Amino acid sequence: MLRAAGLAQDRHSECESSARILLSIPHMGGTEQAYVRQAFASNWISTVGPNVVEFEKAFSRLVGVPAVALSSGTAGLHLALRLAGVGSGSEVFCSTLTFVAAANAIIYQRGVPVFLDSDPATWNLDPDILSCALRKRATLNRLPKALVVVHLFGQSADMDPIVRVCREYDVTVIEDAAEAVGTLYKGKPAGTLGDVGVYSFNGNKIITTAGGGMLVSRNLEWIRKTIHWSQQARDNARWYEHSELGYNYRMSNVLAGIGMGQLEVLGVRIQQRRAIAFRYRDAFADLPGISLMPQAHYGLHTNWLSCFLIDQRKFGYSRDELIGILDTANIESRPVWKPMHLQPLYAECERYGGEVAEDLFRRGICLPSSSSLSETDQLYVINTVRRAARVQELSSMMLEESETNDRRFVASV
Repeated sequence: MLRAAGLAQDRHSECESSARILLSIPHMGGTEQAYVRQAFASNWISTVGPNVVEFEKAFSRLVGVPAVALSSGTAGLHLALRLAGVGSGSEVFCSTLTFVAAANAIIYQRGVPVFLDSDPATWNLDPDILSCALRKRATLNRLPKALVVVHLFGQSADMDPIVRVCREYDVTVIEDAAEAVGTLYKGKPAGTLGDVGVYSFNGNKIITTAGGGMLVSRNLEWIRKTIHWSQQARDNARWYEHSELGYNYRMSNVLAGIGMGQLEVLGVRIQQRRAIAFRYRDAFADLPGISLMPQAHYGLHTNWLSCFLIDQRKFGYSRDELIGILDTANIESRPVWKPMHLQPLYAECERYGGEVAEDLFRRGICLPSSSSLSETDQLYVINTVRRAARVQELSSMMLEESETNDRRFVASV
């Protein structure tokens, strides 16, 4: 239970001198430094060493698929597209509502992005639009080489129909699970349902290695190639022999040590992020025009970021105006991703639909979601939003029921 509103009032009165409430910050568990110290003590500080090996093994156990630790999620997407055979002129379908890395990686391989709209029920790629697009492309003999399906803000896309239709047309499925470490789809980890999956451990993610990523696949030859390419594709020779193009994409042993410590608290971080999202939801239940991102029935949404839709006519302010109000109160918030087909870089790319993603971008807002967010600071954020909506501030919040129900849900999946 949150304490009395005096806490929020004190926070409000001190906002000019208080630290800014940020959107999503790293949250250490306590054992990370021990792994890092061991890396220094053993002098394994480069891209080889026991932490890298153990981090890959631990992550593989978590998701049930072989894993390779990389320097970033973007590096993983680049390698995944190369594994899929994407090359000059290859068309690649991609979720339009996403961070730009998903599209940029296609360009790295000289491919051509084709963007697909979102499902309003999940905010992720719409399986019906994908199916329709593939049928049309099949009649033109222009099927894409691959699909990059993004799992947004901690929620999985509806993967069964997506994988099914891609299998029908022999399209490689690449899962961008950068925002979905710990996310489940029908009891299975997001990122393991297609041909290859990629995760991110950037500093703002649910767990972090400061910077880093992981590529997973059941295809052991692809795992072997990923390791080879990520280490400059050096051949087995006494000298530095290279028959293929490679990259400096391996994770360092130091950062893998951080990852080892972070994996130990992943379950707790998921519970904390979900609790934060549901506190917002419950605190805004009596406010018109603000609603939490849908929680799909088929899996576990980690709510990496707490995302809401604003209906300006009901709420009284637009999304951008609310961001401005929060900023004045020393609170960081941001819009949901701007669709790729609206980006100047990709404005000329072909797309299927886009109106749903445009609406989500126009109205969607991400509120502070750090797993370390204190109850006092969250109540301050809540009451800043409530003041904007011209409704009474909360004096306290009863959280036990929603948190108990969430624990039951986590146990059930």
